[in-house]
Amino acid sequence: MNKKMVLTGLFSALLMSACSTTPSNHTTIIQKPNSQFEVTGLGKTELIAKNNAANAANKSCGKLSAIILNEKTTYNGVLQGVVDPQTGKLIQAATNVLGKLSGTNTDISNDDDYQTTLSFQCK
Repeated sequence: MNKKMVLTGLFSALLMSACSTTPSNHTTIIQKPNSQFEVTGLGKTELIAKNNAANAANKSCGKLSAIILNEKTTYNGVLQGVVDPQTGKLIQAATNVLGKLSGTNTDISNDDDYQTTLSFQCK
């Protein structure tokens, strides 16, 4: 019963993910006390989310340098809570290969699967 629910959920996620996209540089910057800022970057991969957050931090500082005080990256994709992160990466890779072999888009990852939050100061 549980396996059927998981497989049904994965299949549904496959179908829905083909239609959902967000900007690849989606970021939000918040000013905190003591000249500190917090930026959240989203991305399809952990690296893209970190790069989006870091680029937004650097851009917000202008000619000054962004000094990172804290960093936190979380996975918020369709497989969160269903399987461990490593298995999720394997499932995503397998669906990509199957999609390429079949000529269809079966990518289950979204542009906001990973979220990186940076706390920083401009100096």
